[in-house]
Amino acid sequence: MNDILFELEKTGIVPVIKIDDAANAVPLARALLEGGIPCAEITFRTEAGAAAIKNIAREVPQVIVGAGTVLTTEQVDKAIDAGAQFIVSPGFNPRVVKHCLDKKIPVTPGCTNPSDMEAALEMGLTAVKFFPAEQSGGLPYLKAVSAPFSMLKFMPTGGINAANLAAYLAFDKIIACGGSWMVPPEALNAGDFAKITALCREAVNTMLRFNLAHIGINTTNETEAKNAARQFELLFGFIPRETTGSIFAASYIELMKAPGLGKNGHIAIGTNSILRARAFLERKGFAFNEESKKLDADGKVMAIYFKDEIAGFAVHLVEQKLK
Repeated sequence: MNDILFELEKTGIVPVIKIDDAANAVPLARALLEGGIPCAEITFRTEAGAAAIKNIAREVPQVIVGAGTVLTTEQVDKAIDAGAQFIVSPGFNPRVVKHCLDKKIPVTPGCTNPSDMEAALEMGLTAVKFFPAEQSGGLPYLKAVSAPFSMLKFMPTGGINAANLAAYLAFDKIIACGGSWMVPPEALNAGDFAKITALCREAVNTMLRFNLAHIGINTTNETEAKNAARQFELLFGFIPRETTGSIFAASYIELMKAPGLGKNGHIAIGTNSILRARAFLERKGFAFNEESKKLDADGKVMAIYFKDEIAGFAVHLVEQKLK
C-alpha cells in the first residue's frame, strides 16, 4: 500500500471539507491536528480549494492534505501544484486515474459496483472510494460487493457520521472513513475552530473506544494465583478461567502465576484498533515496548505494552472486536 494511504489508514478518519475562504484553511488544519485528526480532504467544489490546499501544505505540514471532487486531469495538475498529497474523485474516470498514476500521486476513485472495482484492480489500484456509502446500501452492501475483491480496500464516504463510524471501521477492508460532520459549514464560516476541534476529539474517541479491559495482579506463584482467584469467586461469583500463565477471575481480573511486567501488575486498555490507537498515542509523544507485541496468526498486533509504567503498573493495549 502507498505510504500516504497507510498514513490515512492509521488516522482512520478523513474530514471532507468544502471551504469558501482560503484564509480559514490554516486555522482549520490546526484545529484538526489539535483534535487528533492530522489529515484533510479539501474538495474542489469551490474556487478556494486549491489555495486552501496550498496554505495547509505550506503552513501546517503535519497535516496530510488531499484534493477531493477531482473531475479532470487539469484539476489533478492544479491540486499537485498546490501541494496535494492524494486525490479523491467521486466516480471512476479511467483518464483521471491514469493521469494520477502517471504523476505518481495516490488516487481513490469512487466505485460502487463490481465493474468499477475490477477496472480499478486492472489499473493497479489497491484502494478506492466507496461513494455515496449509505445511499448505495451502506456497510451490508459493501461487505457483500467487496467479497470477491480480497486485494481491494475502501474509503467509504457519504452518510458516515458519529453513529455509524465505529461499525464501518470494524470492517477490515476499510482504510478510513470520509465525512464532513466534524467540520460543520456554520462553524467553519464563523471561525469557530474550537468547536471543530471538539468534534474531532469526539470522533477520535468514537473510533478508538478506549475502555478498561482488565487489571492484572502479580502473584509469586501458581498457588497464590489460584487462592486469589478463589477469593474473587467466593466474594463476587467471578468464575475462574485458567490460561497457561494466569488465571482470570471472570474477565475483569487476571492473576499472574508468576510476576509479570509492572511492579504491581498490569492494566489492559481495550481499543477498536491498535493500529490507529498506537498512531494516535505516538503523535502525542507516548512510546511502546516493541518486544512486548503479541500477534495473531496473520501477523496483526493484538496487544502491546507502553514503555513506561503508571503508578507501578505496566499498561498495554488490547484489540477488541466491536460488538
